[in-house]
Amino acid sequence: MRRNIPYAVVPVLAFLLIGAAGCALRSSPALSPDGAPSATASAPAPTALPAVLLPAVIAPSPATASPAAPTVTPTRPEPTRPPATPTSSPPATARPTATPAATAVPVPKVETFVSGLEAPWALDFAPDGRIFVTERGGRIRIIQDGKLLPQPWLTLDVAATGEAGLLGLALDPGFAQNHYAYVAYTTRAGSGLQNRLVRLRDDPATGQGVIDRVLLDGIPGNGNHDGGRVKFGPDGKLYWTMGDAQNGAAAQNLNSLNGKILRLNPDGTIPTDNPFPGSPVYSYGHRNPQGLAWQPGTGRLYATEHGPSGVPACCRDEVNFVEPGVNYGWPVITGDQTRPGMVTPVLQSGTSETWAPSGATFVTAGPWAGSLLFAGLRGQSLYRVVLDPADPRRVVKFERLFAQQYGRLRDVAQGPDGALYILTSNLDGRGVPPPDGDRVLRLSFVTR
Repeated sequence: MRRNIPYAVVPVLAFLLIGAAGCALRSSPALSPDGAPSATASAPAPTALPAVLLPAVIAPSPATASPAAPTVTPTRPEPTRPPATPTSSPPATARPTATPAATAVPVPKVETFVSGLEAPWALDFAPDGRIFVTERGGRIRIIQDGKLLPQPWLTLDVAATGEAGLLGLALDPGFAQNHYAYVAYTTRAGSGLQNRLVRLRDDPATGQGVIDRVLLDGIPGNGNHDGGRVKFGPDGKLYWTMGDAQNGAAAQNLNSLNGKILRLNPDGTIPTDNPFPGSPVYSYGHRNPQGLAWQPGTGRLYATEHGPSGVPACCRDEVNFVEPGVNYGWPVITGDQTRPGMVTPVLQSGTSETWAPSGATFVTAGPWAGSLLFAGLRGQSLYRVVLDPADPRRVVKFERLFAQQYGRLRDVAQGPDGALYILTSNLDGRGVPPPDGDRVLRLSFVTR
């Protein structure tokens, strides 16, 4: 049985307890600023409090009480300080690492190189720095030192109606020595139209062009589907795309030059290694091919081609991997349709989208190196195709660029400076005419 302590004794006991605590404080070791015992202070044993006093002063329930530190009354107030934080060094792996600098990303920059053109169709670069540009109305223009010269290099008498007129242009690989240029255009023949391929010559004395000779003539033409792209291949041969002139059956007829890709020697003669002896036909079954490009390193030829219009066979524009003597199916098959002896495209636009693809080129330098680019008229975009290097018919990536930003695009070519040059075609009767005419756009890359 616990004995109760009279209330009169409590003050006395409290006084004795405070006194004992003061002795303990004076005899305790000195504290360092971080709360640890000072290394230089002596450490006598603290004076123990009489055990009988603790229950009298601190009276929690025996079941929940925890040992308490003696209460010390400081001689003057001290500000409250937060608990000291350990100062031990973190392990090496815990040290913060520097954030790497953001990697510079190349982004395309498009600017107007020149303006004031009228329905330009093709361009090519001379070794002396001049840029030759055809306008469908019949003029060949010169851009020199970044300016469009007011005087045409040559004006030809052409039938500029519908899609017809002055179309493709290619400078001879030996232009610096022989001064030859090649163009394709539509002429009038009685009540009809015909397509013609001619070789021109630059007169160094006057800086003007003259007709040197006609290479191929009399191919039926039309207000639509005249093809028209002219380019030199890596084999030194001259290639010319010819549309079906809105006669689909002609594309399957090897006795007709319509609906074909043609291959000639630069003097207009027929190469002995053409797939059909004595014929300029290189491939057939085409509707209206308007772009040619050879893949660097492999020499593989790709062509862009307009698919059918209207219902029910709309759209299905194509990119074809072109091989000699191959039938690409028009008008028997379109899009992904198949038929023995006919080849389907590596890429086609489907039945609800129209690209109206035109000029094409492979990029040889910069972030897009190795990509196939082609211009879109109805699609109003520049299209980029990445092909599988191991499979010429497999497309790895396809994307649309600058959609609706610059209107109808007719041709794209890479210049000697590595930049890409793009022709707009907004004055061809199907676009929105800009106040400053059609333009040559220059696309380069900047890092951000």
